[in-house]
Amino acid sequence: MESISVFEIIKVGIGPSSSHTMGPWNAASAFIRIIKRERSIAEVKEVFLEFFGSLAKTGIGHGTDIAGMLGLNGEDFKTIDTTKIDEKVDRIKNTQILNLGGEKEIPFVYGHHLILNMGKSLDFHPNGMIFKAVFEDGTELVQDFYSVGGGFIASQEKNSIEKHCVRTLYPCHHGSDIIKYCEKLGFKRFSDLILINEESWRSQEETRQEALNIWKNIKECIYKGVNKEGILPGGLNVTRRAAGINRKLLGDKIYKNIDEWFNMVVDAEENFTNINKWIACFALAVNEENASFGRIITAPTNGASGVIPAVLMYSQAFTEFISEDDIVRFLLVAGEIGTLFKKNATISAAMGGCQAEIGVSSAMAAAGLTEILGGSIGQVLMAAEIAMEHHLGLTCDPIKGLVQIPCIERNTMGAMKAITAANIALESDPAKAKVTLDEVIQTMWETALSMSDRFKETSEGGLAIAVNVPEC
Repeated sequence: MESISVFEIIKVGIGPSSSHTMGPWNAASAFIRIIKRERSIAEVKEVFLEFFGSLAKTGIGHGTDIAGMLGLNGEDFKTIDTTKIDEKVDRIKNTQILNLGGEKEIPFVYGHHLILNMGKSLDFHPNGMIFKAVFEDGTELVQDFYSVGGGFIASQEKNSIEKHCVRTLYPCHHGSDIIKYCEKLGFKRFSDLILINEESWRSQEETRQEALNIWKNIKECIYKGVNKEGILPGGLNVTRRAAGINRKLLGDKIYKNIDEWFNMVVDAEENFTNINKWIACFALAVNEENASFGRIITAPTNGASGVIPAVLMYSQAFTEFISEDDIVRFLLVAGEIGTLFKKNATISAAMGGCQAEIGVSSAMAAAGLTEILGGSIGQVLMAAEIAMEHHLGLTCDPIKGLVQIPCIERNTMGAMKAITAANIALESDPAKAKVTLDEVIQTMWETALSMSDRFKETSEGGLAIAVNVPEC
């Protein structure tokens, strides 16, 4: 089984969806690379892109079509100016010209060259897409891709088109592996093991710096979210709430920058109600940014991107465990828990419903928080198990395919469950636990396989059909 770095699970991304936006964007970029490897951009006459299954059914709401066009246009979601996205998309649609790979202008008619096929699904995975390049000499190059969750992509021929396979020094594919190696090495902290394994990709110092960069991006994302008012795009007319909560909690205090704001949060009145509201505020801020094509942290997906930021911000604002080392350890442990779910179940809502997104992120956050609060290795794994146990069977039923209802609020619930799970685990003896993390992961996967497709990010069940809203 392939080892996965924690920074493939927790990474800088762009909203609104990891599987429906970042995945197709990555696939489009990969197809450009294939063209360059097999032929050249200069030889291409036309390109076609067809989305199937869940990608098609919720494609407009998730910006799947936008991601496909911008990826083919040579844009990088990690660096693109998010304020220019609408302008770039409008230019392609209005001029009917695509700058393929940023190198050659070719005809591109939306609805002809890009199709959302809602009536067909590909067998390999619900999130399927097919790219086709037609060359000047009449020959064609066709490639299928599948967005398998968290921005990861695969093809039917290859299990993954990501980087070459890496094997860590102490491969941790199950919770039992973590216990085994920590006992063997005499480690009392889960994160010590992960720090060593991450050396398969980078030095320990580089790992620490990447974790701190993630934290920097988290703070910036939350800060942006708590300072934006208005209505979210998409047609549901959902009002941003994070800014209002932030304003009420801080009263008449005025800040000029992110550091001043953060210090005010730390110094704010602490009681259960206020802390609860702050946690909700943090999660709402991130997911409102995500719903607006903002820059966020994918953890492990975009739809669940508010959980870990909310819990980590809670630890930094309202606990004593605020060192850079605590931040690093939190993210290392959280990321590693995410890899266990990806390897043994799924982090794709199209495969497993929202238990695969909010449920997994809650388990990740619970483990990370337990780690820095002084929990044993057993308690860390127990916290992750508790968090997931109480998300089993959670449906993915976005109204109009948008990551707004119920997705944004679900992040606040996932964050609160994570904190509760951590607190329970810290007061428990893991030796007396009746359910292991490995067992709950297996149960989650079996639940996913048994769920109706109507509840797997198709907008064909649950709230998506129970709530009548005007056409977007």
